Amino acid sequence: MAGQDAARLESFLEMMSAERGAAENTLSSYERDLTDLTDFLRERNTAISEATTEDLSAYLGHLSTQGFAASSQARRLSSTRQFYKFLYTEGLRGDDPTGILDAPKKGRSLPKIMSVSDVTKLLAQAQTEAETEGAGQVARIRMHLLLELLYATGMRVSELVSLPATVLRHEGRFLMIRGKGNKDRMVLLSRAAMEAMETYDKARKALVRGQSESPWLFPSNGKEGHLPRQVFARDLKDIAIRAGLSPSAISPHIMRHAFASHLLQNGADLRAVQELLGHSDISTTQIYTHVLEERLQELVQTHHPLAKQAKNLE
Repeated sequence: MAGQDAARLESFLEMMSAERGAAENTLSSYERDLTDLTDFLRERNTAISEATTEDLSAYLGHLSTQGFAASSQARRLSSTRQFYKFLYTEGLRGDDPTGILDAPKKGRSLPKIMSVSDVTKLLAQAQTEAETEGAGQVARIRMHLLLELLYATGMRVSELVSLPATVLRHEGRFLMIRGKGNKDRMVLLSRAAMEAMETYDKARKALVRGQSESPWLFPSNGKEGHLPRQVFARDLKDIAIRAGLSPSAISPHIMRHAFASHLLQNGADLRAVQELLGHSDISTTQIYTHVLEERLQELVQTHHPLAKQAKNLE
């Protein structure tokens, strides 16, 4: 049966290439996954074209004992499903043994979150440095604005560093930004962010006087024309160290998490946070529900009559 299995694997890959337009890397991934499954089944004296649900379940268990992450197991199962769906559709099997197989559950990792006090320390350090006169002050003023904007709006770092210079002409506390999929959304600026923007605008005008002005709020000499996000991430860790914080616990994305979590801790609605973060699907925002759960538990323990009675009995 080995020759027959090889021929069916080859036919499957040809179909994925010709009919589905699968990329070379995708085809290589399918081939590796199904070859590994074939080798496992050979140890059970079973041809891949004749494997049962029990055989495939044993394979998933094997992957788990080998230490494969849930995401890697899920990818192998996806390749397997595609192959057996092909056999069934082509009439080479009368059933699909993957039909009742469950994908391994991925552990939902909670985002790293900065505390309010850590964010306060970071912003205070940035403001102190921005107010320090001397060489490099414009760069320090810029860093202060970057941090104020990031924490006030929860922008993605790519959205932040590529803000156009035209935002300096906005009026009011609302700012329109363009996010993923070229979708525009409105974010609210804090007073501190507005003041930092005004300070940066003055410093920037003095710096570029007599030069052609860049279209970017945070210009750079790099090929993109604006501040690279990697440079900002590096500078963020440097200022975190100067603020007495652990650089490993701080990144632009962690500050975005802090924005969302701190809003929820203070009573914001999950749907509102979804809009502010620019998530197209609320399921993406629901990773923060642990924050809501903690707040609701505290609310019940503080205000529910039975909880109060229980405390009195202690």
